[in-house]
Amino acid sequence: MYNLSNLKNKRKYKKRVGRGTGSGHGKTCCRGHKGQTSRSGGTKGRRFEGGQTPLYRRLPKKRGFKNLLFKTEYLPINLEELNKYEKEADFSKFEKPVKILGSGEIKKALKVSAAAFSKSAVTKIEKAGGSIVKC
Repeated sequence: MYNLSNLKNKRKYKKRVGRGTGSGHGKTCCRGHKGQTSRSGGTKGRRFEGGQTPLYRRLPKKRGFKNLLFKTEYLPINLEELNKYEKEADFSKFEKPVKILGSGEIKKALKVSAAAFSKSAVTKIEKAGGSIVKC
């Protein structure tokens, strides 16, 4: 049974520093004497490495294309690989987006659904009587 004597306080209070020597957190307020961390704003940030040249400045810079984090990488599939499908080739459920490339010949009229198509792949699919669906 709960009553006022056995209730636990779930709130964790913030440490109050600088409230006199009797509190145990007075004078230097748990920061020690002198030095960088005893000053206000004493931390220099996550990338600071104590004055040595930081890692992001030591690494060589990559020239050219800068959008490496956000570029979409396609999984390439050639037309000749589509010949093993019967009526429909659906690549919308792959983990990477699929791009159909135009190398090889297609012998069937297929309904092909993929994320991207090359121009030569589109002409060859439509020439064989098939259709494309972008998903």
